[in-house]
Order: sequence, then C-alpha cells, then structure tokens
Amino acid sequence: MEWIHYVIILAVLIIICLVVMKLNQKDFSSEVNKLIKYLGGKDNIINAECNMSRFKVILKDVTLVDKDGIQKLGAKGIVEIDNQLKIIFGKDAKQLKECIKDIIK
Repeated sequence: MEWIHYVIILAVLIIICLVVMKLNQKDFSSEVNKLIKYLGGKDNIINAECNMSRFKVILKDVTLVDKDGIQKLGAKGIVEIDNQLKIIFGKDAKQLKECIKDIIK
C-alpha cells in the first residue's frame, strides 16, 4: 500500500515539471510579429539571416526601425551598417529567423 503514495507523489512531480516547462517556453509567434513591426513591417524586410547568436536583417529603409522596441524583446545589442541591422538575440536568433522567413515569403 505504501508504494501507492510514492506513485502519487511521482505523478504530482511530473505534472509540476511539465507545467514549469510549458511556462518557460517562449511564444515566438507574438515575438516575431512584434519584431517585424519594429523592423518597419514585412514589406521593409529584404532578407533575414542568422549566424550563431546574431540575427542579420537587410532592410529597405533603416529609418523605420524601432530599436528601443527590439531591445525590449530581449536583444542584447544592435549594430547598424548601411541598410542592415545585426541584432544579438542569443540562442533564440535561429528560431526567430526561421519564423520571419516563413512570414516574409
């Protein structure tokens, strides 16, 4: 009978772990939509690439960019060179690039 208590405790711990993991997952669809807006809209984006933690985007008009908004999304740095932005997003850069590529096609 005592083993039933252990099974119940184990089940509760598994449920708690699953809930915590779900809460820690980022909602990339809302972040991508905000990022596109901060980059001046999807019509302003010519190309998006990713190199490790850096997200590089080539834009038609860099003056449309809201750099403060991008930093609020978690960017650790933004470098502007001509019509490109190199944004340091860390480990999320590749996943953001894939989502943006799907939207701007």
